[in-house]
Amino acid sequence: MSSFLSRRRVLATGAGAALGVGALGATATPATAAASSSGSRSDAGPEETRTLDELYEAALAEGGKLVIYSGGDVDSQGNGIRTNFSARFPEIDLKVVVDYSKYHDVRVDNQFATDTLVPDVVQLQTLHDFTRWKEQGRLLHYRPAGFSKLYKGFKDPQGAWMALGVIAFSYSYNVAAVGADAPKSPLDLIDPKWKGQIASSYPHDDDAVLYLFKLYVDHYGWDWAARFATQDVRFARGSHTPGLAVSTGQKALGVGGSGSLLAPSTAPSRWAVAEGHPFMAWGQRAAILKQGRNTTAAKLFLNWRLSTAQQTTGAWSVRTDITPTGGLKPIWEYPNANVDGFPRFMADRAQVERWKQTFALYFGEVKGDPTPGSLGLHPGA
Repeated sequence: MSSFLSRRRVLATGAGAALGVGALGATATPATAAASSSGSRSDAGPEETRTLDELYEAALAEGGKLVIYSGGDVDSQGNGIRTNFSARFPEIDLKVVVDYSKYHDVRVDNQFATDTLVPDVVQLQTLHDFTRWKEQGRLLHYRPAGFSKLYKGFKDPQGAWMALGVIAFSYSYNVAAVGADAPKSPLDLIDPKWKGQIASSYPHDDDAVLYLFKLYVDHYGWDWAARFATQDVRFARGSHTPGLAVSTGQKALGVGGSGSLLAPSTAPSRWAVAEGHPFMAWGQRAAILKQGRNTTAAKLFLNWRLSTAQQTTGAWSVRTDITPTGGLKPIWEYPNANVDGFPRFMADRAQVERWKQTFALYFGEVKGDPTPGSLGLHPGA
């Protein structure tokens, strides 16, 4: 294995809450409920046949605007989408709002409940929300060009949602700091020699990191968590923080972040995956919101992101007809990546909460401000 798209790269290249669901249920009219029910059963029809240029012209005729709510850790992770999409479609007024997925999803729920919807597209880590929103009839069923080539676990059969890119989480290390003692697997993270030299994102603040830590416990036992808790780990919010701490030499090891196995030999850090040991990967889902104002521009975005040109910009693709670079197999062919396990984990919210609270007992409560800042109810409006 030699490369995985980092979370930052996926974003850069294009890459129910009580208030939301409760209010929705309280305010929905019979007509709305009927529309929701019928919408969840509707078919998207055949794949898109219009070219990107034809969709571009149609999007301009629609008004030439597009708002995307994108899951991420810092605003700059949206710069790649802003730059690359705008270079290809310069007359589209594009807004990309980056925030933790767990805030974007309840933000959208509240906008549904208050009839103040802002985004046209959501691309989030909270995979369970897409199933829920489909059942509520909130998502536009649509099959972009190339939809039939997507890995089956990365798409809804009716086109309600689909994955636009692959993200993987594991551990990393600073080359100079570890020398000849580079960790060979996550088991080495509990070696006492690394005490005080580890950075990690909180597993009970990010569901993907939570799943990674769950896999470690499932594989190594609770003793691994107990010993990791004695390592004087510097926990922080934002899954970008471990990699940042390692690459800048602040810490020797990082846990719960993304990276690339194709980093140049001169890179100060390495992101690692150990054969036979767990890591986690998933397809970052995206959907067009049915109530969005700019559905044609949203269709343009999905077609652009799933195009061959965009899907070959990194090592991994969500498409089955694109060969990964570096001699890799498709990510879904690596059992220790647990690609199909993460959506199942995310769907069981009671289980997720139990794991969160248990890790809080081991590692302490989450502290610190959200790294994207506090964006409020209607960013991008």
